[in-house]
Amino acid sequence: MKMKSSLLAACIALAVVAGAAQAQEIPLVNGDLWTQSTEQVKKAYLVGVANVLQVEAAYQAANKPTDVQSLVPRELKGLQGQTLDSVRAKLDAWYAANPGKLQRPVLETLWFEIVLPGLKQAK
Repeated sequence: MKMKSSLLAACIALAVVAGAAQAQEIPLVNGDLWTQSTEQVKKAYLVGVANVLQVEAAYQAANKPTDVQSLVPRELKGLQGQTLDSVRAKLDAWYAANPGKLQRPVLETLWFEIVLPGLKQAK
């Protein structure tokens, strides 16, 4: 319970600090930005996504939500067996094969091209 309270306090503090940033300062990470980024930047982005999923899963651990209430359990299940490098490589390959779809957000591509197929394999 103490860890959950500390985690909640940290998230609130982060939200307050992040709230000062204007929405236009935070770019939507789409295929244009992805394909122009270095391998290290891509990995840093994916580490951030993974950290958000892990924090949310830890916060929800005591009261696991249903699939209707949260995407996190499905995302974690669909990403089982993946590494940062394998996800990065799959995203790189998808954007390379679909140059006309560079406006598609990376999180959308991650969901439809990696998580959903991973869920089908997990069944």
